[in-house]
Amino acid sequence: MMKLSDFKYNLPKASIAKDPVSPRDKAKLMVVNKETEEIETKSFSDVVDYMEKGDVLVVNETKVFQARLFGKKEKTNAKIEVFLLRELNAEECIWDVIVDPARKVRIGNKIYFNDKLWCEVIDNTTSRGRTVRFNQPGNVFKAVEKIGLTPLPPYIKREPKPEDKENYQTVYARVDGSVAAPTAGLHFTPKLLQKIEKKGVKIVPVLLHIGQGTFRPVEVEDLTKHKMDSEYYEITQEAADLINEAINSKHNVFTVGTSASRALETSTTAEGLVKAHKGYTDKFIYPFYQFKVVDKLITNFHTPESTLLMLVGAFGGTELIMKAYKKALKENYRFLSYGDAMLIL
Repeated sequence: MMKLSDFKYNLPKASIAKDPVSPRDKAKLMVVNKETEEIETKSFSDVVDYMEKGDVLVVNETKVFQARLFGKKEKTNAKIEVFLLRELNAEECIWDVIVDPARKVRIGNKIYFNDKLWCEVIDNTTSRGRTVRFNQPGNVFKAVEKIGLTPLPPYIKREPKPEDKENYQTVYARVDGSVAAPTAGLHFTPKLLQKIEKKGVKIVPVLLHIGQGTFRPVEVEDLTKHKMDSEYYEITQEAADLINEAINSKHNVFTVGTSASRALETSTTAEGLVKAHKGYTDKFIYPFYQFKVVDKLITNFHTPESTLLMLVGAFGGTELIMKAYKKALKENYRFLSYGDAMLIL
């Protein structure tokens, strides 16, 4: 049985990247070979060298939206932070949110963000959670684009800067819906993607909207008792066909990040192929899960005892991955969202 403590390691504050490297593809790339247990250091732009014609590169095209809003409560003018979690009903503009300070926000209160946008609290969900209805008919994502702030992860101890809006977003992001970036994808540039395609590798987009649960700590030592938050995902028929074509012709499925991996592994057939689907997944991948579709994994360095690290441990072998993390800390790799990357072969 794998335990929570198997994924414990000491992450010094100095190892947490507060800003990305520029250009994006000049981040370090640690290449970990599962068979030989060899660990090498490369540049992220070298990732193309490990791909062959006929392979597919599966990316998560979710887009981080400006989820942090600051408004004023009607009558009292008290300053309230409203963190948008997910859209529940697009037509009626109903959302799940977190409010701070929560003690000041009750059902029936209205919070004003500017002269055009406000929301009304219609329900309590958790101690800090609320369900709200926005007055904005149509697209709330568009309405918050100008006035919201980038929802940087809690471990980046600084306020968002204007450049985070671009930096904390993959270059192929297309569909609004995430409150956290699929960070392994932050290293790709249009030029590198072009180079990969030129090699005969197909870039296949899938979708998984990453929620706040990605930062939620695991609170049970026995991993079988942990429950993941549900996240919305979509795999189109076209994406499934391209991935299955690669599988059937014995080519590799490279997956960018834990979110794309969870989407694929949620939607597999008994024959080890991918099926088109849209819906919610709460799939928790931890050792000794047997991957059915993912052959090679591109990922970042994750926080101790996180579900993301557990997925990576399941894919690469916990002992080898923890050894690689130890080496990365010793060799001053940059950790977490804005940090360096790992390729597991």
